[in-house]
Amino acid sequence: MTLQKPSQPRGFPGDTRVLTASHWPADTSGPLASHTVGSLLREVAAARPDQVALVSVPEEGESRRWTYAELLGEAERIAAGISERVPLGGRVALWAPNVAEWPIVEYAAALASVTLVALNPALRARELVHALRTSASTMLLYAERSRSYDMAAVLESVRGELPLLEHAVPLSDWEGLYGSSPVPAEREDAASAVPAQIQFTSGTTGLPKAVLLSHQAVVNVSRFTFDVLGIREAAPVVSPLPMFHTAGCVISCLGPLWCGGPFILLERFDPHLLLKVLRDTPDAVLTSVPTVLTALVEAARREDVDTPAVGAVLTGGAPVRSRLIGEVEQLFATTVFNLYGQTELASVLTLTRPQDSKGEKSATVGRPLPHVECRITHPEYGHTQPLDAPGEICARGYQQMLGYFGDPEATAAKTDEDGWLYTGDLGSMDATGAVRIIGRLSDVIIRGGENIAAAEIEECLLREEAVQEAVVVGIPDEAWGEIVAAGLLPAPGRTVDVEKMRAACQEWLSPYKVPQLWYLLDELPTTPSGKVQKFRVKEFMTQTPPVLQP
Repeated sequence: MTLQKPSQPRGFPGDTRVLTASHWPADTSGPLASHTVGSLLREVAAARPDQVALVSVPEEGESRRWTYAELLGEAERIAAGISERVPLGGRVALWAPNVAEWPIVEYAAALASVTLVALNPALRARELVHALRTSASTMLLYAERSRSYDMAAVLESVRGELPLLEHAVPLSDWEGLYGSSPVPAEREDAASAVPAQIQFTSGTTGLPKAVLLSHQAVVNVSRFTFDVLGIREAAPVVSPLPMFHTAGCVISCLGPLWCGGPFILLERFDPHLLLKVLRDTPDAVLTSVPTVLTALVEAARREDVDTPAVGAVLTGGAPVRSRLIGEVEQLFATTVFNLYGQTELASVLTLTRPQDSKGEKSATVGRPLPHVECRITHPEYGHTQPLDAPGEICARGYQQMLGYFGDPEATAAKTDEDGWLYTGDLGSMDATGAVRIIGRLSDVIIRGGENIAAAEIEECLLREEAVQEAVVVGIPDEAWGEIVAAGLLPAPGRTVDVEKMRAACQEWLSPYKVPQLWYLLDELPTTPSGKVQKFRVKEFMTQTPPVLQP
């Protein structure tokens, strides 16, 4: 492949290139950081001990805050307690909503040289058992309640199904987690050889897979994201995003370490609360998904007062409308940076740049981060596509997952022998390396940043004998990006009770997975080989009123 220099540089080292095919060679002009999550915190705490590091903002009441020295000290105490209960390289699961203890446990796990297993607080009993079994977690730290959801009761109901789970400690017993002596130095020195995190993601086969991420991946993705954007020193980072996602615990939480500023965590997303925090935090960096931005714009217009100036906005996780980008930039006197990635790539693969044109920022998801190779391949034949031709987005580099924990077959299906990871997403690449997202090869619905496997929901729906076939698709939605729609084909001579079906889903699935739109189908369009043509089902749904909706 021939690279030509454009007439003007495009900014970050390695971006001064013009491609002749849809293949972006890795930019290795700078070194990768060798830190672990724990050693990075130690370094920043030594350099900025009195700088505010963490602010946890509740829906009501006073915020809690820690300096970097205080944050490190608290993480060390919890790390000591973990190391007394869990062997080197073991797995510690955290099942909690956004609370101040979440990032502290994240740092503590790294200091204790164990792997943190991040769990969605909305998991139902069956889903919790799957996650803990799949990750082989021997310790669980959990919140006893998330809003009206009694998490403690759910855990108690399945405790007997989890023989590997030796320790289950509620976060309310925080000081009971403290260790009696510091983590042995030799144990902490071994941290780089221990995976940093397990994050669960949904694929086309249904049940969530355990994505194993290295310290090198999470530390450097957060670093390069902030470097590429040129985030100023000590900039505050405000995040309403769930911590159990990489967008929360990697970009939003670890990113501030690289600029030495505070991480301001909203314990519960409320657009009016977010507006207040942004007013109280001038020139902040806001991490978001399109759903958050839509609600924030609506709240700002309802309040009809001066909106705060925001230093920068990062968004991704679902398709972002160019109109929404324009509205946010105008209202908050800011720049919106669009990103693309997935859990298997430690959350960010491509990102728009400050010097990009308005069209590039709204119509593309930018160019790859440093040290990662990216190409667009033909979905069937596997060759690299010409410029601007659609194909599957593939990546190779330090940031990709170590594998699906305990599932070598799924790992092998996601990667090839040359080390390329296949995202399952369709896109194209232009001569500057900018990527445009077209759709997905994989059958995954992205609702407000949440990846939802259609197959898992279909499996739930097919438990009902009155249903012969079930088809679940994502329908475009202004607020959520996509919402879940279910089409049901009744079994011959049977009648489907749609209300009953929704109730069953509410019992078996996390709330965000429960279909919002319900349709009854007379037949299913299929290919000659008998595969359901979901795009035709989707067309039918967009043109036909549902039989049940919120």
